[in-house]
Amino acid sequence: MSTSSIGKFRWTICSLLFFATTINYLDRAVISLLKSTLTDQLHWDDADYTNVEIAFKVSYAIGLLGAGRLIDKLGTRIGYALATGVWSIAAVCHALVNSVFGFGVARSALGVSEAGNFPAAIKTVAEWFPRKERALATGIFNSGANVGAIIAPLTVPYIAVHWGWKWAFVITGALGFFWLIFWFLLYEVPAKHKKLSAEELNYINSDPTATPAEAAADKASDAGQKLSWGKLLGFRQTWAFAIGKLLTDPIWWFYLFWLPDFLESQYGLKGTAVSLPVAVVYTMSTFGSIWGGWLPMSFINKGMPVFRARKTSMFIYALLVIPIVFAQLAGSIDMWLAVIVIGIAASAHQAWSANIFTTVSDMFPKKATGSVTGIGGMAGALGGILLSALVQKNLFVHYRAIHKIEIAYYIMFAVCGGAYLLAWLIMHLLAPKMTRVQLD
Repeated sequence: MSTSSIGKFRWTICSLLFFATTINYLDRAVISLLKSTLTDQLHWDDADYTNVEIAFKVSYAIGLLGAGRLIDKLGTRIGYALATGVWSIAAVCHALVNSVFGFGVARSALGVSEAGNFPAAIKTVAEWFPRKERALATGIFNSGANVGAIIAPLTVPYIAVHWGWKWAFVITGALGFFWLIFWFLLYEVPAKHKKLSAEELNYINSDPTATPAEAAADKASDAGQKLSWGKLLGFRQTWAFAIGKLLTDPIWWFYLFWLPDFLESQYGLKGTAVSLPVAVVYTMSTFGSIWGGWLPMSFINKGMPVFRARKTSMFIYALLVIPIVFAQLAGSIDMWLAVIVIGIAASAHQAWSANIFTTVSDMFPKKATGSVTGIGGMAGALGGILLSALVQKNLFVHYRAIHKIEIAYYIMFAVCGGAYLLAWLIMHLLAPKMTRVQLD
C-alpha cells in the first residue's frame, strides 16, 4: 500500500511531538541566557550557577529512569500530558524564587518532569508509525531541540529587558499549557482515534517491515506481564542502547554549554556577537536531524533490512563527526570554517540521535519502549555529568589558568570525533543484527 494513497494524520501527531520538544528545550535554556542578569540582581557567583545547573542534570538523570516506566504504565496520552503540565508549572515557578536554594528546587522539579518528553515521544512514534518511518518521525520531532535552542536567544533577552527576568520564565513556561490544549484535542492512541481513517490505521498496524513472528511477539508482549528494570537490563539490546547514549549524549551537552565559550576564547566574540554563529550551528543541526531520519527510510524502501539500514546510516553519521578533530585548524584559516565543521558534527549528532532512539522500537515491543528509552536517557545524562565533573571542569580550568585554553579544545574535539565510532562498534558487538526482543 502506498503511503500517498492514505491519510497523513500520523504526521499531525508528529508535529505535536516537535512542538513539545521545542518547548522542552526552550524552558531549559532560559536560565543560561539570564545568567548575567541573575548574577547582577541576585548576587550569584559561578559556583551558585553551577550548583543550580547540577541540580537540573542530576534530577533529569533520575527522572529519565522513572519517566519511561511511568509512561509505559499510564500510556502516552496521559503520561505525556502529565510530564508537560508539571514541567510547565516548574518553569513558571522559577519566577517565584529568589535564592540559590529556591532555584535549585525549581530546576530539580524541571529536570525530573522534562525527563518525560523523550520516552513519551519515542513511545508515541512507536504507536503511530511503522518501523520504516520511525527514524524520519523521530528526526522531525527531535529537530525541535535545535529550534528551541535557536528561539531562546532571540526571545528571552528581549523579554528580560522589557518586562524583567521573572516574565521570561512565566511566558516561556506558559507555552506548555497551550500545547496541552492541542494535545487533548488531537491525540489518542490509533486504535481509539475517531478521526483516523481505517485505511491509515491498517497501514500503521500492518508494519510492512515486521515479520509475522515479530508482529505476533509484539501483540503477545503488549498484552503480557509488567516489565521490571531488572528484566530489561538482562537484554544485550538494552545495554547496546544505553552505552550508545552514554558515549554520545555528552557530546551534545558539550556543544550546548561550551560553544559560546569556544567562540569567545578563540575569536573574541562576546554577547550578541555569538548569536549568528550559534544559530548557524543549530540550524544546520535541524536539517541534519531530518535528513538523518530520511536516509534509513530510503535504504529500507530500496529493500535493505531494517537493522542494516539503521546501522549503515549510523556508521555514516559517525564518520561525519570525525572532521571536528580539525575544527581549530580550520578556524585558524577562518572562524566560519570552524563554525561549519562544528555544525556538520552537530548535524551528524542529531542524525545519530534520531536513529539511536529508533533502535529501541526496532528491538523492543511497544510495551517496553518508554522504559528502555528512559534507561538509555539516564545513561546519557550520567555520561554528561561525568564528562563535566571529571573532564571538562579540570581540563578547562587548568588550561585557562596557564593561558592555553586552545589545548583543552583540541582534546575535547578529539573526544567528540571518536565517541560515535566507539559507540557504533560497541552497539554492533552487543546487538549485531538488532534482534527483536521477545518478552515471555
